[in-house]
Amino acid sequence: MSAPTLERSTAPGYRASRTLPLRVEAVRQLKRRRTLVMGAIMALLPVVLVIAFAVAGGSPGARNGNVTLMDTATASGANFAATCLFVSAGFLLVIPVALFFGDTVASEASWSSLRYLLAAPVPRVRLLWSKMAVALGLSAAAMVLLPLVALAVGTVAYGWGPLDIPTGGQLPAGTALQRLVIVVAYIFVSQLVTGGLAFWLSTKTDAPLGAVGGAVGLTIVGNVLDAVTALGSWRDFLPAHWQFAWADAIQQQPEWSGMIQGSAISVTYAMVLFALAFRVFARKDVVS
Repeated sequence: MSAPTLERSTAPGYRASRTLPLRVEAVRQLKRRRTLVMGAIMALLPVVLVIAFAVAGGSPGARNGNVTLMDTATASGANFAATCLFVSAGFLLVIPVALFFGDTVASEASWSSLRYLLAAPVPRVRLLWSKMAVALGLSAAAMVLLPLVALAVGTVAYGWGPLDIPTGGQLPAGTALQRLVIVVAYIFVSQLVTGGLAFWLSTKTDAPLGAVGGAVGLTIVGNVLDAVTALGSWRDFLPAHWQFAWADAIQQQPEWSGMIQGSAISVTYAMVLFALAFRVFARKDVVS
């Protein structure tokens, strides 16, 4: 069929760039129950930890001669925020990223609404870009919500003050806030691998739980492999190996090499996985 014929078959006024606006997709996802539940979990975790510390009657101090972030959690609001990031970065923060990315295309397929979106017509690339952008925004919001609530709750419970460094010394409150912003940004970048994996799986299955569970499961496998010291230098190529490199940012003299390497590994894996997702969806036979 010639190009002029294709142009005449297109509805008057149709513009592919105007289909599925980001605002519409963002509102749709924000109103979903899983988004509200995940937001509530992120906001409630700091409150639960404050209650746990109050019940346990714990106070900052070394255990067995080793001081950790958990030992300094009640020193100030900044310490409490850093502790919340420490206890959640390894697993809890993986959940919202896997959920928001893995539930994108697969949920539309499970509702049998995907084919109607494409028949609207929404171009496949446009559909995936909109879904990915909203998932990125929601994941970033989850990453920011947790430390913000933790900082507010921690300041009310333990006061405003400098961040006590487990290895010794303190960071002024203003400097601590700047370092925490860097920490949150790094954690978000490190979770892009999970997001890319969930997004790719979402284009391959009609079961949202399969995409989300697969991404979480493979992330756990990566953590297990990183614990196998026999792998030696091969562990440097695992994103999980660098997930706590952000701890170097909350030192008197921050060390950036680990975060740079971790970011490079995460972004590389994520770009490959996102590219695979677009490739798979472009060739997918959508029947649901």
